[in-house]
Amino acid sequence: MLAGLAMVALLAGAAAPASAVAARSHAAGLRQAAHPDAGGAGWTGTWAASPQQARPAGLTGSGDPTVTGFSDQTIREIVHVSIGGSALRLHLSDAFSQHPLQVGEVTVAAEGSGAALAGPAALATFHGRRQVTIPAGGSVASDALRLPVRPLENLAVSIYLPGVTGPTTNHDLANQVNYVSAPGNHAAETGGQSFSGQAYSWFYLSGVDVRPQPAAVGAVVVLGDSITDGYQSTVGANDRWPDVLAARLEQSARPMGVLNEGISGNRVLGGSSCFGASALSRLAVDVLEQAGARTVIMLEGINDIGFPTQPDAGCTAPNTTVTAQQIIVGYQQIIARAHARGLRILAGTLTPIQGSSYYTAATEQERLAVNAWIRHSHAFDGVIDFDKAVRDPADPHCLLPAYDSGDHLHPDDAGYRVMGEAVNLALLR
Repeated sequence: MLAGLAMVALLAGAAAPASAVAARSHAAGLRQAAHPDAGGAGWTGTWAASPQQARPAGLTGSGDPTVTGFSDQTIREIVHVSIGGSALRLHLSDAFSQHPLQVGEVTVAAEGSGAALAGPAALATFHGRRQVTIPAGGSVASDALRLPVRPLENLAVSIYLPGVTGPTTNHDLANQVNYVSAPGNHAAETGGQSFSGQAYSWFYLSGVDVRPQPAAVGAVVVLGDSITDGYQSTVGANDRWPDVLAARLEQSARPMGVLNEGISGNRVLGGSSCFGASALSRLAVDVLEQAGARTVIMLEGINDIGFPTQPDAGCTAPNTTVTAQQIIVGYQQIIARAHARGLRILAGTLTPIQGSSYYTAATEQERLAVNAWIRHSHAFDGVIDFDKAVRDPADPHCLLPAYDSGDHLHPDDAGYRVMGEAVNLALLR
């Protein structure tokens, strides 16, 4: 699940000194103030990515400890939406910065080839202005932008950052090529010539909502780790299992938005500077406040078992013992909070780990105990048996070789497709 250590990202920012949990709690309060209709009011989420703080220098692949963000540059970020709609709005987050973020201009267009756009870019505004300053630790939503959005299309969101940003708020594992410009505002340019740099993270962009077509029935929010984030799937192919689910829903009579809130390395119980605030800590912002949310799918716990750390200990903390019972207590808290918001919550069983660095006889017993509770406790509103879908029938402690990306922990594209197809759509409604 330690996907970020293998990514080749453009930037390497120093870790913010504030704790991940504190920053996320702060961001939750500011986000409500910024747009009090965050829970709905005609909007439904079509794309999301959970914000994270910048990794310590050297852990993003650049190896340059002096690179700490952007300066007078435009980033062009490619996002794959789920449902379509007649208008959209964007969410930008500065959750993990100690300094306000100056945004000079934001545009949206359909993706063309590479960094190029398929047509003219539409300008996003914020309270009628093209510029906005996001408070440190806060977030903003754009005004409604009357740009038709097609289901399952790729959008290019271009953000011009006129000042020096410092360490970025980002989503580490995009599994998507994004583009960084030479100095200057290139947000409205349809060509890609100015975008000479590439990055494999999303920066500052945390969500896209649409005013959906009448057939749509809300959104599914997926709370997970790197298996939900799509680690080891083909870059740019949108083969994550939530993408497969989104395509299935779009083909059904009642489409739903699918919001992928997976973070590689994430845990139910323990947050860290490299792998995000815990699921318990980020639940409010990443799940409960999502526009149009109806159902939650949770697939987390394997990192608590195989790579546990104390909260805020960072990437190199020694392992500590986390038991199945402790994870179950965390699940129960998440279930209670989802139900209090009127959301259905489903659980995915934890997939096999034998052969991976996570596997010992003891960790396997904890995984099996967690899965037994998920299957038989009836605490969740439904169960998606991902374990059964991808395991080897001849050796159920292992991934089926045809679904194994090679690390014996993460599925490959075929495995992710099977997972997306394992979801009973009737459970979502």
